[in-house]
Amino acid sequence: MLEKVDLKKKLGKKDFEDQFPKVRERLRELQNQLWEAGVPLIILFEGWDAAGKGTMIEKLVGRLDPRGFKVHRIKAPTPEEMYRPFLWRFWTKTPARGRIAVFDRSWYGRVLVDRIDKNISKGQVAEAFDEIKSFERQLFDDGAVIVKFWLHISKKEQKKRFEELESNKYEAWKVQKEDWKRHKQYDKWAEAVEDMLDKTSTAYAPWTVVEATDIRWAQMKVFNIALESGLQGLDRKRKLEAALRVKPNMTEDITHHVRPTILDKVDLSKKLDQKKYKKLLGEYALKLRLLEFEMYKARKPMIVAFEGWDAAGKGGNIKRLTSELDPRGYEVVPIAAPSREEKEHHHLWRFWNQIPKAGHMTIFDRTWYGRVLVERIEGFCSEDAWRRAYQEIREFETSLANYGMLVLKFWIHISKEEQERRFKERQELDYKNWKITDEDWRNRQKWEDYEEAVLDMLENTSTPKAPWIIIEGEDKNWARVRTLKEVCDALERHLKKK
Repeated sequence: MLEKVDLKKKLGKKDFEDQFPKVRERLRELQNQLWEAGVPLIILFEGWDAAGKGTMIEKLVGRLDPRGFKVHRIKAPTPEEMYRPFLWRFWTKTPARGRIAVFDRSWYGRVLVDRIDKNISKGQVAEAFDEIKSFERQLFDDGAVIVKFWLHISKKEQKKRFEELESNKYEAWKVQKEDWKRHKQYDKWAEAVEDMLDKTSTAYAPWTVVEATDIRWAQMKVFNIALESGLQGLDRKRKLEAALRVKPNMTEDITHHVRPTILDKVDLSKKLDQKKYKKLLGEYALKLRLLEFEMYKARKPMIVAFEGWDAAGKGGNIKRLTSELDPRGYEVVPIAAPSREEKEHHHLWRFWNQIPKAGHMTIFDRTWYGRVLVERIEGFCSEDAWRRAYQEIREFETSLANYGMLVLKFWIHISKEEQERRFKERQELDYKNWKITDEDWRNRQKWEDYEEAVLDMLENTSTPKAPWIIIEGEDKNWARVRTLKEVCDALERHLKKK
């Protein structure tokens, strides 16, 4: 592809002065339209050193309202960033609805810099390509517009620009030894770039190669593509909204699961007497504390995710799980309804912000599965959105596992009768009645609907890298000990892996 790019393309000064002010103003108008429509715009610049990325970004945002955009200059990851999956630092920088994010370099450093410098294996390169495409598709499906530019110049032109910069005492600092080293590796880099363009130029996030020898030509092309892409994004948003207004709700047509289901087969009669409970609880709690230290030394992160029926005992399980842990090594994250800021991002954004760094543990009291449970049943998101979430969640958990994170997911299961008994107990006991609300009773009336959603969740998101573990929760003693044992066993196996 690159060898066929015509790098001699130019735009005369007069033509540029006639065309550029108009397209610049249209881009300014586009910013307002994106804001009003709640459409996020992501523009990323990759390209050869000295190809003009900084100048292009400066021109691009020069007339935009600074309250509506943010420029991210991406450098080598910091130690804090290296302690998390490589996409973490980019997920956390994705723009809210209606805002613009401009990236000077991007997540493609993983398949360029890390690949050329041999910081990652061939297998990790392949994984990175898959994760990047999933990342961009998820953002696109959520309404984002993604514009990707590769600023292209020849090896000869790059050398010329390096020499010009070095001859200027005010700009000589811009050229470092590393830049000349990469210049010598131009052909090797070109192969990696070709592979990147081929594997990641998609219908939802296409690459645009910009002939950057002539700055005026390059500038007009960048502005026109950004404008055209933004307008297409607005048109797509209008069409989707129109389709949703006329599309019938198909949720009622979902095929019900054939009985008996996986939940029907759960043996809820399992119990543990108090004496044995205290003995095993103490043993596993101390064992987990030792494993916590081993996990820290090995720099292996871990997520423990709890879902279950209301009153199933998630809080009690979490309390016993953390009873002997060093509080510096873990965090418990209770998940409630998303805040206003969280609603302005992709539904996984708030969970990417909470993942643990290497060597630490994060325990989620309810999780990203709210998308396919409460949001599905209560109609807080469209049917398209919750159906799409199964794949998004699998990809999210795969990214975590690829980094080396242990992902444990527990569904604590109780019967409908046991839930009613616990609800009534909470109402009668003064120190527990704060736990029961009218909403809990209302949700209970939808038990069958929630059960169908739970079964779909278990079937669609239990994977080898992040399987579901169903805990028999009718007897709290049994549930707490079994959960601790499962965590200890899984962590022990994980620590043995290279």
